[in-house]
Amino acid sequence: MKQKIFKEKYHIFEIEYKKSELNFKSVDEIISALQVKIDAHPVLAFIAIFDQYKHTSSLESGEINPNIKAAKNIVFCFGKELPTPEVLAVRPRSIGVCETQDSFILNFLEAPNEAANKTMEEFVKSLKSQKNLMGY
Repeated sequence: MKQKIFKEKYHIFEIEYKKSELNFKSVDEIISALQVKIDAHPVLAFIAIFDQYKHTSSLESGEINPNIKAAKNIVFCFGKELPTPEVLAVRPRSIGVCETQDSFILNFLEAPNEAANKTMEEFVKSLKSQKNLMGY
């Protein structure tokens, strides 16, 4: 898991798995595995799955890097506390899942809560040892 700065100001966490490292064959299978983890978590609330690839490709002016084969976000919220109105600016959270020719790249924006970052990192890292929902 790498920490990176995207566009000189957004702190993100990112991991790239070669397809041979995972038991998942598609972005949809990975998103499904993440949703199981989100649904089982005592604090998290699942919100939506957003197909960024479909959206961008539907736009007349949409541009997609030809190396990207699929790209979706799973959107959810920790929401354990609501101490100030400002917290709404950094919620909800999402994990992006992108497929290239030989890799899956997963990333998320750093949260202002260390426990949230740790949970998202654990979810993403656990995929390496997990079987997919189809049993292989």
